[in-house]
Amino acid sequence: MDGSAADAFGGVGEDHYSLNARLKFTDEAGDIDFSADRRAVRAYFLDHVNQNTVFFHSLREKLDYLVGEGYYDPAIIEAYDFSFIERLWGAAFAQKFRFPTLMGAHKYYRSYTLKTRDGKRYLERFEDRICMVALGLARGDENFAMSLMLEMISGRYQPATPTFLNTGKKRRGELVSCFLLRIEDNMESIARGINSSLQLSKRGGGVALNLTNLREAGAPIKGIAGLCAGVIPVMKLLEDSFSYANQDGARQGAGAVYLNAHHPDILSFLDTKRENADEKIRIKTLSIGVVLTDIFMKTAAANGEVYLFSPYDVKTVYGVPMTEISITDKYAEMVADKRIRKTKVRARKIMETIASMQAESGYPYIMFEDTVNRANPIKGRVTMSNLCTEILQVSAPSTYQEDLGYAEIGADISCNLGSLNIAKVMDGGSLARTVRTAILALSSVSEQSAINAVPSVRRGNDAFHAVGLGQMNLHGYLAREGIRYDSPEAVEFTSCYFAAITFHALSASNELARLRRQTFEGFADSAYASGVYFDKYVTRDWLPVRSAVVDLFAKAGISLPTRADWKALKEAVMRDGIYNAYLQAVAPTGSISYINHSTSAIHPAVDLIEARKEGKTGLIYVPAPHLTNENRAVYGDAYSYGPEAIIDIYAAATEHVDQGVSMTLFMNRSQPDGQGGKRPTTTRDLNRVHILAYRKGIKTIYYIRMNDESLEDGLSSDSGPVCESCSI
Repeated sequence: MDGSAADAFGGVGEDHYSLNARLKFTDEAGDIDFSADRRAVRAYFLDHVNQNTVFFHSLREKLDYLVGEGYYDPAIIEAYDFSFIERLWGAAFAQKFRFPTLMGAHKYYRSYTLKTRDGKRYLERFEDRICMVALGLARGDENFAMSLMLEMISGRYQPATPTFLNTGKKRRGELVSCFLLRIEDNMESIARGINSSLQLSKRGGGVALNLTNLREAGAPIKGIAGLCAGVIPVMKLLEDSFSYANQDGARQGAGAVYLNAHHPDILSFLDTKRENADEKIRIKTLSIGVVLTDIFMKTAAANGEVYLFSPYDVKTVYGVPMTEISITDKYAEMVADKRIRKTKVRARKIMETIASMQAESGYPYIMFEDTVNRANPIKGRVTMSNLCTEILQVSAPSTYQEDLGYAEIGADISCNLGSLNIAKVMDGGSLARTVRTAILALSSVSEQSAINAVPSVRRGNDAFHAVGLGQMNLHGYLAREGIRYDSPEAVEFTSCYFAAITFHALSASNELARLRRQTFEGFADSAYASGVYFDKYVTRDWLPVRSAVVDLFAKAGISLPTRADWKALKEAVMRDGIYNAYLQAVAPTGSISYINHSTSAIHPAVDLIEARKEGKTGLIYVPAPHLTNENRAVYGDAYSYGPEAIIDIYAAATEHVDQGVSMTLFMNRSQPDGQGGKRPTTTRDLNRVHILAYRKGIKTIYYIRMNDESLEDGLSSDSGPVCESCSI
């Protein structure tokens, strides 16, 4: 490559897009000029950012202006001595942060930084946003504010989009933006569910709802048979609601609905997403998810017929909604009970329909209900997930008066998320410090969130203080260290790393319980209080044995918890409790991965060089994190690794995560035929993947992405849509 001085500074007349576009070319040796993207960042700042940023002579002038003009919340600034604020800003700028990619800089300035009200000029640098988030979450605690700023500016911890975007602003949206609501089998609950969806959607929230308890099409109403229209009309009402409450036209509202596979409407529910479905039933924008039980999966494996049960009759017989019953445990009893109307369908027909729909649209999401509930440490049943399938929490129903007022406020769910960058954390040297700071930050978000428009969401948040600490950049880190994503070393690292995260997250929550003198509601009935949760940690060590993995932790200076450490933590938790009912959830990181230069969540990179369309500006090329000409061969991509390797990694992580890990699987549209050729991918191939995931202990499947045989060198392919409401 030409190393001239002119080229080093961007080239004469060459703008940032032109420089960035060099990433799609290789030289005579087949190498990519990765330095072109760094030069593109420099050109972007010189030509655009610096020219459009409002200049202030001092920090005092800047903050006075932003507070006086109503951009910043004055209470946040007033909680600190100004000399500390100056130290915080000075320490942030002393880190000399630089965006490593054009995409990261472009994403930050386009989507996150504070702008003038006409949207034309920038009022914040990256360091300003970091400092305001630290001040807002620390609430006057100088030590915590400094620690949090350092974790964020280093890239070790990144709050979710709503927290990072809104904290510190006077006119702001909510700090969380994803919610789960129950709907019960009565008109009041349906009406409240639609109203709550409208309220949350207009605030920028994505909402998932469980329809399993609604009686099926043809069920009786007030004793008159055949009157009920089933779940599809409710789906249509919800879809229209999300379309209407579209954040002032900024984007479509985001919603999802879940249905148990034993519900009699399950096949018509799935058919709503077919491209050729009748417009009367077709669901275009609402996402759908299916809840699968152990008995369903076993029946499907045996190619047997599975029973579908009337939710109305189930509640009449058992006195509780269908979601509150383990269908697997009660299956034989329910089959024998003549009071419960039931129909039979071949289980594989449902599985084949699921596979067919996933090949066509990526939907439905899948939740393995019994796997989830076996791992759930909290009393109660988990019955659904969210739009990205990583939130798995218990909920409680509300009851309503005739005027739709609450007779009893139940507990619905909000998603409070943030992620660690695994590569940065492994470089940082103190896993305990980073995780503690992240849990404190997430708990602060919970304590500052009061969604009064939906009282059941507020009550659930106030009672459980649930948070979801996630991870990203696993693939980028492994590739940087010369470890293939599909290797035994990758699986062992994932297991040991997540076990350590669990230890430090519980330690931080235990510390919070002592400081607050408060545990989450229901702690006394949890597996934490009984000590049962810790059984697998005190009976064996979760330490690496493969030399390459041992070396990774040794190089990082990270000591992993031993059985003795776990035993001491068990005693502390049983004595003093924990503050947060849930601590971990690995979301499909979207925008923040670009800012943080991370591979998304813990799945492999879809492209080594991603071509991403950003607004009306055209393509921006994004190199995979830590990609070099030297490690391109070991890096690999999602489609080349295939679903089996991804399932192995996710199973290793899932074992330690109290909620879920949002898993997208990637499959090519053709498979090896065993004779050196290829054949089309079939629904049977997808069903084998479902069964493998289930047997490996996976809790949920987000999307299955199908791709034609990849374009040259894996440099470009469709990574599919991302749920912007609750991806972070």
